[in-house]
Amino acid sequence: MHKLLLIWVLVLAITGCQQVETAKWDDAKKEKVLKEVTAMLHNYFSDIKKEGLTAEFRYLDNSPDFFWVPPGYQTAIYYDSVYKTLQIHDKGLESIAFHWSSLEVHPLSEEIANYTGIVKGTIVDTAGQVNQVNMIETGTAIKRAEGWKILSGQSRNLE
Repeated sequence: MHKLLLIWVLVLAITGCQQVETAKWDDAKKEKVLKEVTAMLHNYFSDIKKEGLTAEFRYLDNSPDFFWVPPGYQTAIYYDSVYKTLQIHDKGLESIAFHWSSLEVHPLSEEIANYTGIVKGTIVDTAGQVNQVNMIETGTAIKRAEGWKILSGQSRNLE
């Protein structure tokens, strides 16, 4: 009888913990993450338009966990490489404007969300050369003390 009672108590404890965990992650919290990450991603492009590529630094997670696979790359690059690349390319730009043609944010927890979307835009270099951008982008955002940051992802040019 004691074994049966012990098994029943363990089942209740395990089931009870799972229900508490589910209750913590409700629709209101998911909606909050969705709105915050969506706003961050729109602000990201808005700031790039106003300030240039170096505005990205405020939005990228400067941690050892950060990586990105840019269009045309076969492997990921890390924060230091992205930082140097953005500084170099920013000097050669007259203007840059990106927008989300489509954007989906998928909250995973109160601190992590995945996103995917189509990025369109126009880049004008200092020689007046105009380039149209049409990319698919997928990434992971993470909530840090200073707000939501882009932790990782990849972009690929679309035809």
